[in-house]
Amino acid sequence: MSWLYRHLIRPALFLQDPETIHDRMMRALRWAGRHELCCDAIESFLGAADLPVELFGLRFPNPVGLAAGMDKYGDALPVWRALGFGFAELGAVTWQAQPGNPMPRVFRAVADGAIVNRMGFNNPGAAALAQRLEEWRALRRWPNHPVGINLGKSKTTPLERAAEDYASSFRVLQTYFDFFVVNVSSPNTPSLRKLQDKSALDEILAALQQSQCQSQIANGKSLIATVPAHSPGHINSEGPKPILVKVAPDLSFDALDEILELAGPRHVAGIVATNTTITRPSARAPALQRAYAEAGGLSGLPLRARSTEVIRHLYRQVQGTLPIVGVGGIFSAADAWEKIVAGASLVQVYTGMVYEGPGLAKEIVTGLLERLERAGLRQLREAVGIESAKESQCSRA
Repeated sequence: MSWLYRHLIRPALFLQDPETIHDRMMRALRWAGRHELCCDAIESFLGAADLPVELFGLRFPNPVGLAAGMDKYGDALPVWRALGFGFAELGAVTWQAQPGNPMPRVFRAVADGAIVNRMGFNNPGAAALAQRLEEWRALRRWPNHPVGINLGKSKTTPLERAAEDYASSFRVLQTYFDFFVVNVSSPNTPSLRKLQDKSALDEILAALQQSQCQSQIANGKSLIATVPAHSPGHINSEGPKPILVKVAPDLSFDALDEILELAGPRHVAGIVATNTTITRPSARAPALQRAYAEAGGLSGLPLRARSTEVIRHLYRQVQGTLPIVGVGGIFSAADAWEKIVAGASLVQVYTGMVYEGPGLAKEIVTGLLERLERAGLRQLREAVGIESAKESQCSRA
């Protein structure tokens, strides 16, 4: 499937504007999601083997997830499991509906396997997304894997009111999602990255924590009623929904450490590492120079090494006590394995699927199973951070 996609399908798709073809594909997947037989047919070809992971009080069929940005509106919610994913992160969504930045706003750097985007959190708003999700529930098409949502700040909301903006989205959407990711690291909303400052992020997390408490009190100290009937099943369904923080690859290690200091007091469930980067690799080819001259966040293969470096640092700092979701430049099972042995318990893909095709999740899971067998390991959690741990031991020696 990968060869066919790379050599025949992708060249035809890449003749078209990136956002145009993305919108067409999402419309097709939305149609497929409404038809069970269609999803079953897709899964028969592209469904992944089981490689279960238990994390955040959730059961993941496998550790490969869909990263935020691909399905902003929940258009294809039932299809991602059929395409082999063990979980999906929708969004980003903001409290207010917004069109995003002017087009064109997505640019391919094909020779480097990269994409530059400045979408700007285009989305219909939290309330509209809730309506879309309610439609999938009514159709009984909710997937049997965890579903998360990426929360962003509305562009028109001033930074001093950011906490209120995030909390408003959370309150509307908390009954639909298994986990939440606080996005304060996108480079495409003005000044958003300032919210990675420890005090600003603390205020946001405090507001979400307060909303969690209010919900538990309103539901008789239980969130069981908020879990979808066709949820994959919570290991601890009475606890609050897991809240993770997504960090930028451009942060210094000192800045990352300050974020980690909030994990305990604010009950942060994990870190998503990393978002897109504002840095650019060197390029001589004119096509690459044009793409890299565009403003926005860079994703894809050039981000892989830095993302892994951040994961390795975070894992060492917390000594494996805070789960990490690795994302950035994952195009193969080898890339996913690199992030896992550096410290990631789960991984996510987006740009990799654009370049490698819809069979990527299946191929990664198959490759991870093979690597576990060669390493003599029975479960994926045994592989998490093993290389980082070895390097730490060597450095101490």
